[in-house]
Amino acid sequence: MKKLILFIITGLTGVQSFAQNTGFDIRFIENISNHRTASGTRFYKAITNTSLYVDYSVPVITFAAGLASKDKAIQHKAIVMLEAQVANALITQGLKHIINRKRPAEKYPDFIAVVYEKTPSFPSGHTSGAFANATSLSLAFRKWYVVVPAYSWATLMGYSRMYLGVHYPSDVLAGAILGSGTAWLSYKVNKYWQQKKLQKKVTALY
Repeated sequence: MKKLILFIITGLTGVQSFAQNTGFDIRFIENISNHRTASGTRFYKAITNTSLYVDYSVPVITFAAGLASKDKAIQHKAIVMLEAQVANALITQGLKHIINRKRPAEKYPDFIAVVYEKTPSFPSGHTSGAFANATSLSLAFRKWYVVVPAYSWATLMGYSRMYLGVHYPSDVLAGAILGSGTAWLSYKVNKYWQQKKLQKKVTALY
């Protein structure tokens, strides 16, 4: 597991270095910035400003629904979703400060961002949170009408960060992989421990 995590982090930083050194990153968001509109800016600002609210309200609402219906399974799914979100936030912030990549407008003074952020650029925290949510929801409720809106929203969140000029595409890609991966690992770890508990109960009966 540790080797897998190290491999993923190494791969992500490698992609980031390649995209930056070849100039792809800045050219990509410069092209987006050249086509900004007033209505588009308002729309993507609204999207990006919902990040924290959506990231943490989804597991809370899911848990409340479980309580209302007295469904222990749904309550447990909500707890797993919240655990994934917290783990993702800690890992993302840790990587941000370890890698310490400058934001586009900070590295390229001629580039104009719509909003400004104080934290380092890589990976995108808004994107990782959105994809952690989307993956957690999709694993908990495997229905197309959950999966499609969840990942559509996460993709929209990632694009909003590039549109507003606060992230490069490699930041967003890394955030998407990190968020999805953290949610998947949280799901697998919890499933493993649930199986271990069940085995102990079965063993105790005999």
